[in-house]
Amino acid sequence: MPKEPQMRSSPEFDLIARVRERMRATLRASPSASAVRVGIGDDAAVTVPLPGRGATATSVDALVDGIGFRRRWCPPGAVGRKALGAALSDLAAMGAQPGEAYVWLGMPEDFDAEEALELCDGLAELAERHGVAILGGDLTRAPALAVSVTAVGYAADPEHLVGRDGALEGDALCATGSFGGAAAGLMLLEHPRMEAEVEPLVRDACVARQLDPEPLLRGGAALVAAGARAMVDVSDGLGADAGHLAAASGLGIEIELDRVPVAPGVAEVATAAGRDPTELVVSGGEDYELLCAVPRLALADCVAAAERCDTRLTEIGRFTDGGSVRVRLPGGRSVPASGHDHLRPR
Repeated sequence: MPKEPQMRSSPEFDLIARVRERMRATLRASPSASAVRVGIGDDAAVTVPLPGRGATATSVDALVDGIGFRRRWCPPGAVGRKALGAALSDLAAMGAQPGEAYVWLGMPEDFDAEEALELCDGLAELAERHGVAILGGDLTRAPALAVSVTAVGYAADPEHLVGRDGALEGDALCATGSFGGAAAGLMLLEHPRMEAEVEPLVRDACVARQLDPEPLLRGGAALVAAGARAMVDVSDGLGADAGHLAAASGLGIEIELDRVPVAPGVAEVATAAGRDPTELVVSGGEDYELLCAVPRLALADCVAAAERCDTRLTEIGRFTDGGSVRVRLPGGRSVPASGHDHLRPR
């Protein structure tokens, strides 16, 4: 067996060696272990195809301090978990089974080695929970803390993966879980004075939705197997991501707002901030729920599949002709189907 290469001692190489050792634990917890020929620590990872992995899905996601989080309220471990969770949520929206991940970490001058290892612990914690092997990446200096994750998933056949473009007119628009919780959590983190105006359990639930999103990998694969034919994860907001589904399928969408499940605490936080809860539910983003197109004949099967994966699937609207998204209030009025735009001037 070849000997472990010895690095010359330096702050950078010492940190890389510690990160490498921590990430090896994720390989031991992953079904990908038998596919790996060269793992973390070399110039590139080498994997071989495994039975049942006839199709590959790859997603890249990034978090930057001041954009996707703020260091003053997001500890390093939570940054790691959120970065990987966001990338894995993209795989969930395809119905893919998770495999490997590759991570780039950009460290500012005031982010030390122990904080970097805490961030890596957050990455490893979520990776081990979902059987993801972290096989490599890069570490550099950067003007702000930033993390980019490339996540790779698999399916037995390309037909077992779905995109955003498979919906048909008349399909039910369905959503997992509930909405607005992550946006409410962000408001509490950005405005600590509001904490006294909401119950501690409400505060904790909302903040957890913001700091620790859980990718619905089992749920996404189960929904595809049960008949869902188009899907997107809700990262930019319910209205915005419904727009992605509508545009990709060349259809319109009508959302019945009174049917959208609202996360616990959203109304209380919105009231404390003097905001309309509807804004948090429709435009808030980062709930990382799944929004999908389901044929009417498959609706019961999809609801049951979601329940088996410990989540709830709710019909919240329908696909129509046209090309716009309409969010309807009781009585027929509409609200804008807005959400986050990464390139909109701040």
